[in-house]
Amino acid sequence: MVEVEQVRAKYKRLRGVMDERVTRLWAATEAEALGYGGIATVVQATGISKSRVRAGLRDLAEQAENPPTGPARTQRIRRPGAGRPALVETDPTLVADLESLVDPVTRGDPESPLRWTCKSKDKLAAELREMGHKVSATLVGRLLHQLDYSLQVVRKTREGKQSPDRNAQFEHINRTAKAFMRRGQPVVSVDTKKKELVGDFKNAGREWQRKGKPEPVRVHDFIDDELGKVIPYGVYDTARNEAWVSVGVDHDTAEFAVATLERWWREMGKKAYPDATELLVTADGGGSNAPRSRLWRVQLQRFADTTGLNVSVCHFPPGTSKWNKIEHRLFSHITQNWRGRPLVSRETVVALIRSTTTKTGLHVRSRLDTRRYAVGKDVPVEALKRVRITPHRFHGEWNYAVRPDPRER
Repeated sequence: MVEVEQVRAKYKRLRGVMDERVTRLWAATEAEALGYGGIATVVQATGISKSRVRAGLRDLAEQAENPPTGPARTQRIRRPGAGRPALVETDPTLVADLESLVDPVTRGDPESPLRWTCKSKDKLAAELREMGHKVSATLVGRLLHQLDYSLQVVRKTREGKQSPDRNAQFEHINRTAKAFMRRGQPVVSVDTKKKELVGDFKNAGREWQRKGKPEPVRVHDFIDDELGKVIPYGVYDTARNEAWVSVGVDHDTAEFAVATLERWWREMGKKAYPDATELLVTADGGGSNAPRSRLWRVQLQRFADTTGLNVSVCHFPPGTSKWNKIEHRLFSHITQNWRGRPLVSRETVVALIRSTTTKTGLHVRSRLDTRRYAVGKDVPVEALKRVRITPHRFHGEWNYAVRPDPRER
């Protein structure tokens, strides 16, 4: 009994730090040290099975003949070949069937039911079991990693049908902008930012708040009839890293776009370029500043007549508006500045836009535009004929100049 208690005490102190291999070797060592009846004593004291102790004795005998050469942490716990064989060895069609489910179009049946459902590990395992494979979701996950699969999000790389002169248009815009800057003439990028709901609505992103006290907002994004939406239209000065943003409250029309351009010139541009005679505007190919818009051209003529500037316009090819400077030099920073903050009022929107800055020195001015801009405004043919427009030699539908009418000065 004394020997049993001594072995039990040792086992209690050591079992928390011993793995399977060390446990059986320790039990075998204790049994050897006790001599005759040692195996029965160890079994009674520890509860370790007799076969396990005997396995440890065989291991000790093998180690006496062939001592291990590697460090202890690299030695195997079990003998090579121990345990059940891998399922992929006993089930040779498992991997092929799994790949046919994960990638049904190229590897399997295009009509596979999992082509139209979420391919979770549980659903894949259930489908494989219906095919006769004995698998679990855990094994499916392990096999997918071994097959070099991982969870992926979709990537925006396809831009749809592209014009064959897409790159040539980019080069034309670049050459034209550089030529204007060398002459000391202003170059601006214009566009409309996404319409924003005004009110205590959720705004994407996170902002520092007291722990456990996030700012409460509405559950549903139903437009507030009183506050409505705002439409920020921006004019970004490429050379000076400055911008003007008019926050409209009605409709995004060509009239609103040119009114914003006119406001930029009156508030910022004229002071920055007192000797300017020309202006280059880069814009995307749709929306309120679309090149096919009759109202856009008529309003540009009015702007040229008012300011006396020769206004040149270069439009980005279809599907490439993200390359417009204003997108990543102004609008992206505005979005970052108001992340996680509900736009509770129009004044809040204007204040957040004004306070947008960057390490490179971006300066933004903004003001609310409460005027009404009618949609579907008819443009008489006579008004369109008065537009003094001169297409460029290269893609005149994208690149053109509007000259002021001296009779209007």
